[in-house]
Amino acid sequence: MPKSNYTAQQIQVLEGLEPVRKRPGMYIGSTDTVGLHHCVYEIVDNAIDEAMGGHCNEITVMLHDDGAVSVEDNGRGIPVDMHPKMKKPALEIVLTTLHAGGKFGGDDSGYKVSGGLHGVGSSVVNALSIFLRAEVYRDGKIYSQEYKQGKTMTPLKEEGKTDKTGTKIIFKPDKEIFDTLVFSMEVILNRLRQQAYLTRGVTIALLDERKERPEEDLRFSRLYRFHFEGGIAVYVSHLNRSKDPIGSPIWFEKDTADGFVEVALQYSQSFQEHVVSFANNIHTIEGGHHLSGFKAALTRTINAYARAQGLLKEKEENLTADDVREGLTAVVSVRLREPQFEGQTKGKLGNAEMKSAVETVVNEKLSEYMEENPNDAKQIVSKCLLAARARLAARAARDSVIRKGALEGMTLPGKLADCSSRDPSECEIFIVEGDSAGGSAKQARKRDFQAILPLRGKILNVEQARLDKMLANNEIRALIIALGIGVGEVKDLSKLRYDRTIIMTDADVDGAHIRTLLLTFFFRYFPELIEGGHLYIAQPPLYKIQKGKDMRYAFSDEEKNRILEEWGVDEAKEEESAEEEVGHDDAAAEGGEEEGEKGAKAKRVSRVSVQRYKGLGEMNAEQLWETTMDPEHRSMLRVVMEDAEKADATFTTLMGSEVAPRRKFIQTHAKAVKNLDV
Repeated sequence: MPKSNYTAQQIQVLEGLEPVRKRPGMYIGSTDTVGLHHCVYEIVDNAIDEAMGGHCNEITVMLHDDGAVSVEDNGRGIPVDMHPKMKKPALEIVLTTLHAGGKFGGDDSGYKVSGGLHGVGSSVVNALSIFLRAEVYRDGKIYSQEYKQGKTMTPLKEEGKTDKTGTKIIFKPDKEIFDTLVFSMEVILNRLRQQAYLTRGVTIALLDERKERPEEDLRFSRLYRFHFEGGIAVYVSHLNRSKDPIGSPIWFEKDTADGFVEVALQYSQSFQEHVVSFANNIHTIEGGHHLSGFKAALTRTINAYARAQGLLKEKEENLTADDVREGLTAVVSVRLREPQFEGQTKGKLGNAEMKSAVETVVNEKLSEYMEENPNDAKQIVSKCLLAARARLAARAARDSVIRKGALEGMTLPGKLADCSSRDPSECEIFIVEGDSAGGSAKQARKRDFQAILPLRGKILNVEQARLDKMLANNEIRALIIALGIGVGEVKDLSKLRYDRTIIMTDADVDGAHIRTLLLTFFFRYFPELIEGGHLYIAQPPLYKIQKGKDMRYAFSDEEKNRILEEWGVDEAKEEESAEEEVGHDDAAAEGGEEEGEKGAKAKRVSRVSVQRYKGLGEMNAEQLWETTMDPEHRSMLRVVMEDAEKADATFTTLMGSEVAPRRKFIQTHAKAVKNLDV
């Protein structure tokens, strides 16, 4: 082997904030729109920390016309005096040094509890900004300092006098770092509303000053103010706004030796569970010990009450965790001095002591509530008992599905045209609407890696059905058997038969409805497939446009118009069913000005035909392959779940039993529908 020239010279030392600019994804997760908004969250979290400490009750976020964002609070203001060791103003140290701030000391530190990125938030945002200005209001004076890409550009200045206190950070993200610099009003709005729910009594305002706003932001006002005295109890009501709730939200809090625990919960007549957890106002998406403690205590407390009141008979089994969480919406919020988060972006709380702390508080407070409110308690237990009976029925139905699947050979439904490959990583299944489209798809596919499952009609709306009823539906049963991973408590993702599941429906209202029904099915019963990036939506073309031997496909009205414009045709009005020909005069050939037969022949007229596809069945197999199924040329949408809370609310609104929220949704978004095929 050749000698290695790996020496000390190859060791790179990054100083100051250089590592942040070198590897931004390590600090904010990514450099796409998620990472961009994460910068706003970090500065807001610092202001929230002041509010949690009782030092701040107003926070204002502004989106400026030049692409900058400012966050101002009326807290104590970041200290500006000289640091005894570093010989720099404290403000400069906080904004230019990783792991510097008032969140690392003991009892005499600036904060009892805090969120943010382990004390690196402000400096990370500074490093990733082309410009950052800090203004501090304290001790009756205004101080300011400016930075660029994490480097100090001006000394700390005293700029006048003021009666207010607090901090204002204005920053402009660096286009060298981020893929996009466009902030979403909706994304920031949802985050700020959530923080206002979690921090009772604080007022959070959002102001959009941009002259040119993104089209999707035009449906939002320019100014919002959030203030919730009810805190997370109001948050639970907000989450349940499209559901049929049972009673009022149950809310309790308690300060323990391990930390502060606050819980709000409410049941509804829906079948889905929606529990969100927070630690120091940071959304712990993956849960953690505080969530485990809540779930354990909930199951134990409801079982104990049901036994004591004789609602659960002696011979009956205890209610399971799934039984007591069906239809439950809950918010679990804890605050602790030294949170241990797993992962840089804090997906999971690792403090084991919070399990017993939350468990003790929920056992005590929920038991008290149920004793004092017997009518509400009996409604809750009745809901859980109904869930238990449905679970037993579903288990029998599921076992029946598994047994039936085994009898059909390789556990596959007869209508499935399976692929020959047995390597799931290279296999994909198309869920196709109707036998006609299924026939075209079966002829078009590559049999070695593409499977086709045609569905007849519209599948059951699983939003309004329990598992037992769902498994009685032939189309859903065929789909579950084809996927191969089981359903419910016996789900095993390692048995997934296809790496890509592709929904392929017609480009009309019925197709959109079937697609929504399928998305509801996957979101409610197979969210793991969405989270793992296994679910896709095919994008068949809307138009076939032909001029002579030149044929093009268009996937939108805009693309169709662009092609016609490219060919010199201003507009084409397509009919409902058949192709339409649009006349277009080619430029006269040389001598076209002459009179007579020669001149008439020289001025030729060509025709452009525009065909609007109403369904996949209108395409022959070759067209379907080259436009929609060929991995080399097709365009597909991957289904992602950026905001589980928003997705849950949307599915509940669109597919739930409550009509009023759905009517309001349709009225709100009706004008945004550009091309409706009925």
